Parts: sequence; C-alpha cells; structure tokens
Amino acid sequence: MSAREDLLKSIWHAFTALDVDHSGKVSKSQLKVLSHNLCTVMKIPHDPVALEEHFKDDDEGPVSNQGYMPYLNKFILDKVTGDFDLQDFNRMCWTLCCRKNLDQNQLLISNDDAFRIWCIFNFLSEDIYPLVIVTEEIEYFLRKLTEAMGGSWVEERFEDYKLQLISEQQQQSLSAWQLITLVGSGHFSKGMDRQSLSMGIQELYQELILDVLKQGYMLKKGHKRKNWTERWFMLKPTSISYYVCEDLAEKKGDIMLDQHCSVEPLPDKEGKKCLFFIRSSQKSFEISASDKKKKQEWMQAIQTCVHLLGACRPAPHREARQKRRELRLKQQADQDELETRMKELQTANEAKQNELEDMRKALEEAAATAAEEERRRLQTQADLQDRYRLDLEREKMVRQQMEEQVAQKSTEVEQYLQRVQEMEDMYRRLEDALEDERRARQDEETVRKLQARLLEEEVTKRAELEQIHLRQQRAISETQAEKQELEKEREAKESALQDAMEKLEQLQHERQGALEQYQTVMRKLEDAANNTKTWKHKVAEHEGFLRLIQPGSKGQQLITNWGPAAFSDGELSLREKKWQEMKNQVTQAQ
Repeated sequence: MSAREDLLKSIWHAFTALDVDHSGKVSKSQLKVLSHNLCTVMKIPHDPVALEEHFKDDDEGPVSNQGYMPYLNKFILDKVTGDFDLQDFNRMCWTLCCRKNLDQNQLLISNDDAFRIWCIFNFLSEDIYPLVIVTEEIEYFLRKLTEAMGGSWVEERFEDYKLQLISEQQQQSLSAWQLITLVGSGHFSKGMDRQSLSMGIQELYQELILDVLKQGYMLKKGHKRKNWTERWFMLKPTSISYYVCEDLAEKKGDIMLDQHCSVEPLPDKEGKKCLFFIRSSQKSFEISASDKKKKQEWMQAIQTCVHLLGACRPAPHREARQKRRELRLKQQADQDELETRMKELQTANEAKQNELEDMRKALEEAAATAAEEERRRLQTQADLQDRYRLDLEREKMVRQQMEEQVAQKSTEVEQYLQRVQEMEDMYRRLEDALEDERRARQDEETVRKLQARLLEEEVTKRAELEQIHLRQQRAISETQAEKQELEKEREAKESALQDAMEKLEQLQHERQGALEQYQTVMRKLEDAANNTKTWKHKVAEHEGFLRLIQPGSKGQQLITNWGPAAFSDGELSLREKKWQEMKNQVTQAQ
C-alpha cells in the first residue's frame, strides 16, 4: 500500500467524524477547517481560494466525499513532500474523530493507547471503505499483543469470540472503534495489569507503525574519546538510532544502513565481551551486547535489514501483511471460482434432470402407446374369435337346415319346386364353399411365402452369425499388442451378435406363429374340402330325384335306374362341361 493510501485512511476517519448525520456529506465550512489543518500538519501552503473555486457551484449545500476527493488529491496529497511528522498527522485526525466515536470512561486503556490501536487498525485494515479489519488480522494483532505482554495465546478463546461475533453481529470484521473497545475491555488480557497492557500496545505500535524491528540497551565505543557508553538502540529498516535512555528524549545519533553495510563479530577485548562491529558507508561502530544471545539477535536483525535493502523489499511485518492480503484475495478468488463452478454444475444438473424427465415422459408415452397397441391387438383377436364363432354357428345352422331339407325331399316328392329352390341354394352354398376353399388356398400360399421369407431371413442371419463368429475367431488370433483394441471390437461384435441372436429368436417366434397360422389354414382348407366333397356327394345322390316338369316329349330321353332321366343330352353335356371346368380350377388351385 502506498503512502497516499496510508494518509487517506486517517483522513477518511476525520471526514466521517464531520459527517454528523451519516449522509456521506460535510458542509463546506467544516471542509475548510479540515483542509487547513491538513495543510498545516503536512507543511503544505494552504490556498483557501482554491477551495472556494473548486466548490463554487455548491456554495450553500453540503459537499459529498466524492466531491472532496478531487480537491484533496490535487491541492493537498499531490503536494506532499514527506518532510512532515506522520505521528502529528495521525494525532490531528485522531483528535477530530475520537471524541465522537469513543467513550474513554468505559476503557481500561489510556487515550494514548487508544490512539496507538487506532493507528494499528489503519495499518491492518483492508483497502475498502468503510474501513474494517477482518478476523485474520484481528487474530494476528491479538496474538502479537499477547506475546508482547508476555502471556500465552489461547486459541479456543478467540474461536469462541469469532463465533460470538458471527452470531450476535452477523459479521466477520470490526471497525476501529470496535477494535479499541475489544482491547480496552480486557477480554483478551485477563490476568494482566494495565501497565503490562499499555507496554504491550506501545511495543506493538513501535513495531508495526514506527517500523522498530528491535530495541534495547547496549554499549557503544566512542569515536573521539574511545570510551564505552550505554545507549538505547532502536533498529529500523533503514537506520539504527541510539538515545540516552529508553524515553527517547535525547537522541545521540543515527547509523544509516544500506546494501553495502556489514556486521561482523569481534573477539573480546578491553574487558568487554559479546562485541560486534557495524561497518556503514559513513562510519564504523563497535557495539557490546549484554550476552551472547542478545549479540546474535542484533547481528541477525541488522543483517536482515541489509538484505532487505539490497533486495528493495519492505520491512518484514509490512511484507507479511501484504502476503496475508494476497492470500485472502487468492482465497476469495478461489471461493468465487468455486461458487461459479458450483452454479455451472447446478445448471448442468438441472439440465440433466430435465433431460431425464423428458426421457421418463417419452418412456411413459411409449409404454402407453405399446399398451394401446396391445389392447387393439387383443380387441382385434377377440373380434376375429367372435366372427369365427358366428361363422361356425352359421355353418351348424346351415347343416341342420340341409339335413331337414334332405329328410323332407325323401318323404315329400310333391314339393318339387321347393326342392329345386333348395338345390339352387345348395349350389350357391357350394360356390361359397369353393370360394372359401380358394381363399384358404390363397392364405396357404401367403403363409408359405411368409414362411419362406422367414426361412431366408433365418438363413441370412445364421450366415451373418457365422461370419461374425469367424471374424471373432480371426480377431482373437491377432497379436497381443492389439489385444485392447480387439477387445473393444469384440465387445461391439458380441453386442451385434446378441442383437442378431435376439432378432433370430424373434424370427423363430414369427416362424412358429406362421407355422401355427399355416396349420390353421390347412385345417380350414381340409374342412372346406370336406364340405365340398359332402356337397358334391349330396348333389350326386339327389340328382336322380330331380326332374323338371316338361310340356311334352323333346326327343329321346335317357333312361336311368329310377326311370326317365331328368336331363336331356344337351343339358347333361353342359353340366358335365361345367363340372369339368370346376374340377380343373380346383386342381390348378392346389
């Protein structure tokens, strides 16, 4: 984060403090005071005319934050040179906002400690307005504070607090004033006195805000008198400052660090132990630590600063903060990507469900269609059975009538005309029987053709099955290198073979049905042939009884065993010719 963004966070607190009704707008007179104070603290020449000129179209009404930002960037922040005291700047912004948002009487910390927590909040907060600090940074701050106070971090207590924060406030972040209240209430410093809490806050403030990486008392050898004097040293990323004492009241000098500086251990001499040597571009310094551990810690810290300067990297805590933010951004991006993926999967699942639903409906429709076709088939079969039953009953009735007529003809010779009519009916029925016989023969021929076609299809399918079997045998005998590909082909061929077997089985069922139908037709044909023979026999038996009433002699008549014949020679020839034609037709039909 740049220095401008650091400054904007403090200015944002001051601006929101002036926004009394939380409307996002501040009156022009208040902005004049704020701008004048900013210019004074940041040592920038203040130009009130520029403010009036910038807001000339909004002379009486309040000014929004968006309207003030262009003026702030152009006339104040763009002119910052960096030679002002950042603590004075933060103090000014703190003074404007703390009275409105903070109740000092309910806190266990002083106003200075609250100010330091406020500065730490600005350092750790996200770059999103309104400013908040997320739970990861809250944990980092409280953990560092606990370590600075010499206490032990209790992970369970913080997890309970996070759950409480989510359940009660429905959020996972805190504002600056909520963070100050949390620390000032002593919730995470139970068992610690106020002085320890204040010292921990001050140490954390120096590390995170003032960039103090290490501090403590050590002996320094003078350059002129060569005497050893105790000084309070304070290590920052670019320098080492040393003071008379730890209150920082009197500063004695600085050791400027750059990438060419070095630190080396020295052997004990002049009664001093734990010596090390700092070589900078300006001067060299001999330092004596209190013990070997302190010596090693200082040398390691100085070498770390030199290494960071050489790599143009920020202080460790600033770099760690940036890494945490990048990690959070990456996790948020991953979470967004996961949500997008879940939405896509959900959409695909819904599409699949719709497709399955369509398939289910199609199957239900197909099942309904099949059921309807089965119902129609059964209905047709029932109609055919009823028709056959009616025909059988009709044939029985006709047979009974014929028997009655034959009995009547044998006893009643005087009913000649009636017998002639009955004979004509008999001839008509004979023609119908012959027609039934012809149709039965046609049905037989159709069944034979169907049976032949089914046999041909069966032969074809058997040939295909044999070819598929031969190809499978040849495919199995191929090399081991092609085994996997041939295995897939074999599975496909087995599937085709299974389909062919199913079709063959279906053809066999159809063939069986055709055979049954053929047998039925043959039985009908035999019945028709028997009926025809019966009718022929009956006609032959009754021809001798039939005799036309003639007006007189028409020539020579044929004499039969029963007397003069009922037909003349011409009529007999016609009837023989007709019977011969009918016999030829029956022979051709067979």
